[in-house]
Amino acid sequence: MAIEHDFFGLLESGPDGSIFWSENVDLGDQNVTVDLTAPDQDDVSQAALDAAAAMVSALEELDRRSRVAMLAEVDNRASEVTEYILMQQETLGDELEDFLVDVSTDPAVDIIRSLQLMSMTILADEHGGEDPFAVLEYALDPDAADDVLLVNLDSSGTVLSVTSAD
Repeated sequence: MAIEHDFFGLLESGPDGSIFWSENVDLGDQNVTVDLTAPDQDDVSQAALDAAAAMVSALEELDRRSRVAMLAEVDNRASEVTEYILMQQETLGDELEDFLVDVSTDPAVDIIRSLQLMSMTILADEHGGEDPFAVLEYALDPDAADDVLLVNLDSSGTVLSVTSAD
C-alpha cells in the first residue's frame, strides 16, 4: 500500500505497514534533516500530511518560535533549558566561545542563539492528539549527539514543551 501527497510524493509503506520520508532542507546556512514517520499508514490522514507539509514549509518560523520558548524558560532555574545551558558552560569551559555565533553579556542568550537545528521529526500518526506531532532537535555541538534540546510541537506548530534528551 502507499499514500500519495502533493508535497511528499508517494509514501510507500514497509512490510509492517509503517511509512517513512526523509529530506534535507536548507535553513539559512544550516542543513536540517526532516523525517516523517508513522508506525501504521492507516493512522495517517491527509490532514496530517497537509499539516506536516505546512510545518516543513514554515521551518524558519518554527525555529524562531522554538528559540523564543527556550528563552522563556531561562529564568526558571529548574527548567531543562537552564540545566542544558549550565551543562554546556561546565562541559565546554573556555572552548564555549568557539561554538557561539555572537558573544554578549548574556551567555544563556548566546547559547540559545548559537544552537543548531539538527533535525525535525514529524510523527504523522499523532495529528490532533495530545502527544507531540513534531520534535525539533537542537545541539550546540553537532558532534555531541547526546547533548541536545528537544522542542515538542503540536500539529498547529505550537510549542508544547522543551526537554533534554536525557
